[in-house]
Amino acid sequence: MAVRSLFPILLTRELPELVRFYERALGGAVVYRFPDEHGADAYVSLEIDGVALGIGRDDDATPPGAGERIALWFYVDDVDRAYAAWVAAGGHPIQPPADMPWGERVAQVRDPAGNLVNLGAEVSGAER
Repeated sequence: MAVRSLFPILLTRELPELVRFYERALGGAVVYRFPDEHGADAYVSLEIDGVALGIGRDDDATPPGAGERIALWFYVDDVDRAYAAWVAAGGHPIQPPADMPWGERVAQVRDPAGNLVNLGAEVSGAER
């Protein structure tokens, strides 16, 4: 048996708001919607540069700030630009971009639902 694909699913009480945030912050595009019995979105799948991110509505989801539920890691081509776009879209800055000893540039942020997200990129030898 081999794993052929994997994608995270974030749970939130505020599905439409979190979908809009990921559209603005990382250029996500909705590729699938699953409605509940009333026609409102219960689950949405976004594509972000060929990578899938699911967001599901869960009225009992842990509220922001009540402990970690998940941590996401997005490799981006420009951490500083992604961090600035994240904050401009309404995300919360945690750790500004910095070069790490293992050869990557990394920033930490939270989305409006409180999920911890790492933005990272490999630093070339000339940039270290």
